[in-house]
Parts: sequence; C-alpha cells; structure tokens
Amino acid sequence: MDASLDNCGRRRVPLLLFLHLLVVKAAADCTTPLGRGNFVLTNEALLMNEFPEGVDVTLECANGYVTESGSGRMTCIDNNWTEPDLTCKKKDCGPPRSQPNMSFNISAGTLFGAVLKVVCDKGFQIDGSSYKQCYPSGWIGKAKCRIVTCDEPGEVTNGKRLWDSQDKPKYGEVIQYVCNEGYALVGENNVVCSESGKYNSQPPACEGGSDILTAEGKATTTTETPMTSSSLPGKHFGNVDTNKDNGYMPVIVSVICVSLVVCIVALFLHKFLLKRKGSYDTREDLKPELLQFQNL
Repeated sequence: MDASLDNCGRRRVPLLLFLHLLVVKAAADCTTPLGRGNFVLTNEALLMNEFPEGVDVTLECANGYVTESGSGRMTCIDNNWTEPDLTCKKKDCGPPRSQPNMSFNISAGTLFGAVLKVVCDKGFQIDGSSYKQCYPSGWIGKAKCRIVTCDEPGEVTNGKRLWDSQDKPKYGEVIQYVCNEGYALVGENNVVCSESGKYNSQPPACEGGSDILTAEGKATTTTETPMTSSSLPGKHFGNVDTNKDNGYMPVIVSVICVSLVVCIVALFLHKFLLKRKGSYDTREDLKPELLQFQNL
C-alpha cells in the first residue's frame, strides 16, 4: 500500500512541473504587435508566429511617410511591448518638374496627399490630366500644354487667302487676304487665330465692278467714252457716266439753248422783212448781220 502511494506521488511531480513551465511560458509571451498611427510592422515581423520574452520586432513608417528619427525597435518584456522610438513625417514630393508653357498652383503644398492644379500659358491648352497628386512614388497625373489651333481659314469669292500650309493655323498666326484685279476688299485684310481656337473676325469680302470706288476715292476704270470739250451740239457724245461728277453738261446745255434762241429770232425777222418788200425782194439791202443769221 505504501509502495503504491509512493509511485503515484512520483508520477504527479513531473506532471506538475510541466504544467508550471507551460503557465510560465504562456505568461511570458507577448501578443502579436500591431501598427499604430503612421507605423507598420516590417515584413520580417509579420512572418513571426510567436513573440516570447525578450524578442525584438521592428516597425517602419507607413506608405507615404518617411523616417524622421528613431529605429522603430520594440522588445517583449513581461508580456508587454516597449514603446518604439520611431518618428515619421509625410513625404514631400517637392515642386513638380517644369514643362514648356506650364505652371502649377501649389497653394495646397507639396506633401503626401496634396493636390495641385495644372495651368497652361495663354494660347495653350491642357492635354491630359488637369491635376497632379503627391503619391509615395511622386507626382501622379500626366499632362502637356499644347498650342491652340484654329480650323482651316475660309475662302473668299473674287479673292484668295495667303495660306498654303498643310498644318492648321496656330495661336497668334495671321492669315492675309487679297482680292483679284478689279475688286476692292471690304473689311479687314487679315484674320488672327485667337486663344479660344476661333478667328478674331470673319474673312473679308471682295466686291467689284465699274461702279465701285477704290479706297483712295478715285473711280475705277470704265469702258464708256468720255465727253471732250471739242464735241459739237447735235453730234453723238457717247454714254455719259451719271455716277461721275461731269462738268461738261451745264456748258452743253447752255450752248444748245443760245443756238435755239438765235435761230428763232432770225426766222421771225426774215419773215417780217419778206412781208414788207414782197416775194420779189432780192435782199440786196439786207444788212450783213441778218444774212449771217439766215445762213444758219
């Protein structure tokens, strides 16, 4: 009986010792560490399954942050983790790389997460994203500033445009217009490609004909026969351009009127003399002045 009890006692001692070691070991292990704030566990720490007494793990700055100071090391002591000495700050992307005819509004700053607006110079337009954002890898958002172009300039009737390029006119380019011979240009002689992609005015017009005055106020050429001062009454004077200021007309009218009056007076005077002397009158005593009127 005594021997039986002694054997049972010996068996309980190792079992109690094993249980004691398990309790001590469980009490000494730390829980799985977690990231906090801007800290995260390194890949090595994430692969660990147990964290016994005295083990070290390392934290690092989260994506978009950089180490300002400290090592980020924590140690398991008495079932607790020591405080890490790591300090992190936001990544600074800095000013975006300059590009031709492009500027940026960086009023929101250049730190991680900041968003800025892309601005193109006058006469240029954005091709791509109009915003850029600061990511851990740097600024994200591709864009270029391309010069504004206008559609092909319009044609004009009775004239032509001085533009023979295969490319579209660009901002600021001037397209000249000229009229064919015998036609006058009405409006501006050129149009300019503006920053909106439209021309600053409509193309001019070319108007012409024998009755159109030139810009200097002189009459254009005509096929009509002009009247000369040597033309006599009763003869063909040609077609008179009524649109011109002709100074010969009053003179012609005056000459015709005077001639008619003289003829009428001479005719009445001749008839009067015939009545006084009869039909046999030889007109010998007529004065030379009257004979001149009769010969008219």
